[in-house]
Amino acid sequence: MRLLEKRNLKFMGKVNKFAIILGCLFLTGMSFAQETEEATESEDESIAPALEAEAVVEKDSAKPFKKIKLDGIAAVVGDYVILESDIEKTLIDLKSQGVSTADVTRCGLLGKLMEDRLYAHQAVQDSLLVSDDEIAATTDRQIQSFVQQTGSMEKLLKFYKKEDEASLREDINKINKLRMLSEKMQSSIVEKIEITPEEVRQFFNKIPEDERPVFGAEMEIAQIVKAPKPTEEEIQNVIDKLNEIKADVEDNDASFSVKAILYSQDPGSQKKGGFYSITKDTGFDKTFKDVAFSLREGEVSEPFETQFGYHIIYIEKIRGQELDLRHILIQPKISQQALDEVKTELDTIRKHIMEGKYTFAQAALNFSDEKETKFDGGLLRNPTNFDSRFELTKMDPTLYNQVRNLKDDEISYPILEEDPRGGGPKYKILKVTNRYDEHVADFAKDYIKIQQLAKTEKQYNAIKKWMDEHIDDTYISVNDSNRDCDFANNWIKD
Repeated sequence: MRLLEKRNLKFMGKVNKFAIILGCLFLTGMSFAQETEEATESEDESIAPALEAEAVVEKDSAKPFKKIKLDGIAAVVGDYVILESDIEKTLIDLKSQGVSTADVTRCGLLGKLMEDRLYAHQAVQDSLLVSDDEIAATTDRQIQSFVQQTGSMEKLLKFYKKEDEASLREDINKINKLRMLSEKMQSSIVEKIEITPEEVRQFFNKIPEDERPVFGAEMEIAQIVKAPKPTEEEIQNVIDKLNEIKADVEDNDASFSVKAILYSQDPGSQKKGGFYSITKDTGFDKTFKDVAFSLREGEVSEPFETQFGYHIIYIEKIRGQELDLRHILIQPKISQQALDEVKTELDTIRKHIMEGKYTFAQAALNFSDEKETKFDGGLLRNPTNFDSRFELTKMDPTLYNQVRNLKDDEISYPILEEDPRGGGPKYKILKVTNRYDEHVADFAKDYIKIQQLAKTEKQYNAIKKWMDEHIDDTYISVNDSNRDCDFANNWIKD
């Protein structure tokens, strides 16, 4: 384990700079009327959200924070002015997010703010624009989330020292526009970058053997899932309940949001009154999206079925290709008899596999109810990278506990599991199909991981080249008080 940590820290320092540039959330330094000491000592700080700034800022210099007058121009990048107060208020946002600021320097924050402004400035020059509707939709979602966290709009306005919602919304709109322009510019720089097998080979070969990364112990896992079916009577009970709710909303002006809080079984939206904001590209169930985009604003759908249960949808607002909707999900009750039947079926399947009547992969194809895995021998995919391997130290704890004691070729007994996405209970059996011990990177065995590292380095180099070129071509001025900063980029022009 020590070898893994030591070697990987040494190696990843060469490629993680790009992750810092693209992975950091946008740092803004909100222009809210808050003094540094007031905000950091505020008793409400623990519950109020920072509007931006959940990031680790690369250390540009060791220049520490010190109490300064919150006015004056810190730097100018193209059409954007960065105030001294922007830097201080960005630090406030970091602290209120709970981010450790021990290694965050004032110069580091200024450098990050200048990068963001350069991206946004060039996005405008290249006509990579964002619409007012996109910005407003994002701001609406944020404000709704903030109000839910703080408890009320009044508390949110008090924390940010704003007189009314309109002024708060105006500030957030400005921040979101800048952030979205910056993101579009960054994406346009790297979106067409591909990596060839020869480039991957060259990348790997140029790494000294004693600096090659060490990959932790991994395993591949397959599963067979059986989902018990509800009775027709239970299905009809759910449909009748949804129709009753629909009628109460349409005929009696009942609140759909309140109904969702009371009756919805969707863990992702129930506490938010069933609220989601989606586009046609949102990764939701296809049937759900088809129904949602067939409705008019203010309309409530008929009950319909997805893999998660039965729904009704209420369209709250339509903004071009984006919908604000609320939905209620109710699952038909599953009888204990139905659960016992699928458990018995899986016990039989397990017994037949162990007797050699068919392989685990064949059983998955013929008997599993999980469409995502049955056609691939039941093989699970890692949600972080869609690879088939799961690194033991990064596995979901529940899944790890289910397979950690399985020996080679051993199959688990049926495991009852609730669907975390809101579906009904299911039984599954699991098998560890392959194990990989901790090892130094091997080109053949770890090609996918090495390919990603090579692509990351190529993207970082493209970002670095773009930054150098556009710093030269863009008007940039840094205040005298900040010119002694040891910036990562060449912001100080001779």
